[in-house]
Amino acid sequence: MTFRRTVAIFAAAVIAGCGQAWAQERACGSRDPVNSIAEMSAAIYACWQPPRGTGGMSLTLRFSLRRNGTLFGKPRATFSKLGPDDSLNRAFVASVLEALEKALPVPFTDSMGEAIAGRILAPLFAASQERKS
Repeated sequence: MTFRRTVAIFAAAVIAGCGQAWAQERACGSRDPVNSIAEMSAAIYACWQPPRGTGGMSLTLRFSLRRNGTLFGKPRATFSKLGPDDSLNRAFVASVLEALEKALPVPFTDSMGEAIAGRILAPLFAASQERKS
């Protein structure tokens, strides 16, 4: 397994498993320096608000960032679990892309910017099932 693939898998696991919890501790658009994958995940998730009615939907994006925290190329969906309603599906995908747009550029520290530059990231955005009252 290549180093890049290892980093991508690790980043996806960290982002999917912990990113949403950490996002509650960080404000969207915060300029606090990011020095780890976990902090980067929190910076992105802090800007994501899944639309109502999209519980259970998920989307994995694949993208890379430059050392200055800006997007390198275009994000690409590599996995999706959407529902039967096309308008909700579009709203869900739009919410993920909007979160990425709001979070960028990620304010990386110099060392984090050097470590992450050009690496493939694959975060999973998964909307929690909505509770019925």
